[in-house]
Amino acid sequence: MGTREFVRAAPRLDGMVVSAVGYRTAGQRPALHRGLPSPYLTVIFSLDGPIATGDSPDRATGPEAARTDIVVGGLHQSPAYVVQPEHEAGIQLAVHPLAARALLGVPAADLTGQLVVAGTDVFGARAAEVRERLCELDRWEDRFALLSGYLRRLASDDRAAGSVRPEVGEAWAWLARHRGAGTLGGLSRHVALSERRLTALFRAETGLSPKQAARLMRFQHAKAAVTRAVAAGDRPDLARVAADTGYYDHSHLVRDFRQYTGASPTRWLAEECRNIQAGAHGGGEDSKP
Repeated sequence: MGTREFVRAAPRLDGMVVSAVGYRTAGQRPALHRGLPSPYLTVIFSLDGPIATGDSPDRATGPEAARTDIVVGGLHQSPAYVVQPEHEAGIQLAVHPLAARALLGVPAADLTGQLVVAGTDVFGARAAEVRERLCELDRWEDRFALLSGYLRRLASDDRAAGSVRPEVGEAWAWLARHRGAGTLGGLSRHVALSERRLTALFRAETGLSPKQAARLMRFQHAKAAVTRAVAAGDRPDLARVAADTGYYDHSHLVRDFRQYTGASPTRWLAEECRNIQAGAHGGGEDSKP
């Protein structure tokens, strides 16, 4: 059966990093994992070989696959396919999109349209040195501390490409408070901007419209409810999950599952059941392993 280890750290970066997960697997049957869309940017420092990804199974496993030791992924609305080899290890971060300027030096919108960007192209050459040091450490606690210190220095060295407009920051916070269930009209009134102006500013910062971000947030809560049920050994009640997370009905939830996972909820759960039981999903973000 092999070994599977997942370790979570409590981020201490003022909300810029939503979650941090260390993972290590060995003796696993090679597989293809669906990296699901979420409201967060994905950053992965591999502690093993390069990570191969693609926007389809064929691209992820073929010569066109993106292969990099440090992955930076923007907000996307369809699954990313990630090759899982026999053994792998790394640290995955879920980064708040409005922290992209501070941590990555560019707004999240600059990553739109690119499934994966090589981390050194965004962070700079120093990131490769940090990865090498991470590989040399033996304890997860030390690895998390090293990576947190590196990110904290990035956030304080004036590398940010401008600042996030307060209306966009408040719009994101409002959507998050409403768990993606608020209306565009209500949001525009809250931030005192027209729907058209708000959408333009929001898209320029994040790469998504407010409606697209809201759908991702709502799906994130629904997926979290489903995975919690599976982790507890229960069969998810999808109709109840849909009602509790702001969907019109069960069919509405299924449509979003098909868009964001490329599969029905039942099929996705069958594929991910072992990962969920092992603790690879949780905390509101989609973990890679």
